[in-house]
Amino acid sequence: MRAIVLHAPHDLRIEPMPASPPGPHDVLVRMGAGGICGSDLHYFHHGGFGTVRLREPMVLGHEVAGTVAAVGAGVTKVSVGDRVAVNPSGPCGRCEYCRQGLRNQCLDMRFYGSAMRFPHVQGAFREEMTIPEEQAVRVGPHVDLALAALCEPFAVALHAVEQAGALTGRTVLVSGCGPIGCLVIAAARVAGAAEIVATDIAPEALAIAARLGATRCVDVSNGTDGLADLAADKGRVDAAIECSGNPSALASALALVRPRGTIVLVGLGGDQPLPMNVIVAKELELKGSFRFDAEFARAAALISDGEVDLRPLLTGSFPMEDAPAAFALASDRRRAMKVQFRFGE
Repeated sequence: MRAIVLHAPHDLRIEPMPASPPGPHDVLVRMGAGGICGSDLHYFHHGGFGTVRLREPMVLGHEVAGTVAAVGAGVTKVSVGDRVAVNPSGPCGRCEYCRQGLRNQCLDMRFYGSAMRFPHVQGAFREEMTIPEEQAVRVGPHVDLALAALCEPFAVALHAVEQAGALTGRTVLVSGCGPIGCLVIAAARVAGAAEIVATDIAPEALAIAARLGATRCVDVSNGTDGLADLAADKGRVDAAIECSGNPSALASALALVRPRGTIVLVGLGGDQPLPMNVIVAKELELKGSFRFDAEFARAAALISDGEVDLRPLLTGSFPMEDAPAAFALASDRRRAMKVQFRFGE
C-alpha cells in the first residue's frame, strides 16, 4: 500500500505505508478518490498555516471516498463492497463540548491530515486505510466515488448554511466562489433560497457558481457598483455567507445585509476591524462556522439521492504518481476548482 507523504514544502513523496488490520469495530477502506483541499495546499506550499506547522512527514488529505474491503467482527453499519465517504473528523466523545452535542468543537479532535497536534494525525491520501466504523458513511452503490469524496467540503457548506437560519424564499449573498463558496451556493439552493447572489474576482469561479445555483453573479474585481441595488433601504440581503476571508468582502456584506439579518463567516482571513456602529444600528447577527458534524451524513444522503449535482466542481483527477502536477493545477485558481487523486491504479 502506498501513500502521498509531505516531508517539507514542495517535497511530496510516494511511500509504502501498510494499513493495519481492522479491529472489532474498524473498517478497511480501499480508496478510490481524494480531493485536494485548501489546507493541503497550505501544507504543500508553506509547511502549514499560522501556528500550525509541519514537524514530521505527514500523509496529506481528508476529502476521500472508497470501497469497504474488510470489516471487524463487531461492525454492523457497513459491509464489504459498500461504497463509503470517509468522515475525517474523530471527536473524542468525552469532553464538555462533545457531551453538549457540539462535536465540531471537540477539545481533543483527531482530524485526518492535520499537523495541529504532535505526533501529527496522518491523512487519507493512501491506497488503503483502516478507520473506525462510525467514520465510514455509506453512499449509494451507483455513486461516483469522485462525488462521494466531496462529502467533506459539502458538509462544511451545509453547516454554514444551517448557521444562517431559515433561507426559504430569502435572498442570500455568497462572497468568495472557491470550492467552499460554490458548495455553499449548492447548499443554499437545497435550503430553498429564492435568490443567491455570488461575488468573486475571478470570472471562471463565477461561471461555476452559476452552474451550482447562483441566480446572479457579480465580478467585484473593479469594485462593488454591481451590488448597489442591494444596499438600498439599509440593505436587501437576508443572509450573507462570507467564504473569502477578505476584509472588503465582509465590509460589503455589512452594507448589503438588511437590519436584523445574518452574516456567517466561513473564510479565514485573520484579524480585521469591525464597524461596530453599523452592526449595532442594524442589529446584525454575526456567526462563525467551523467544520461540521451531523451534516456529513446529510451530505452523503443528498449526493446519493441525486438531490444535488456537484459535478461542475470537479476539475480533473490524477494518479498518485502525478501528485506534483495535481498540486500545481489545484494551486491555479483560474484553471481549477476541485482537483482529485485516483487511487488503486
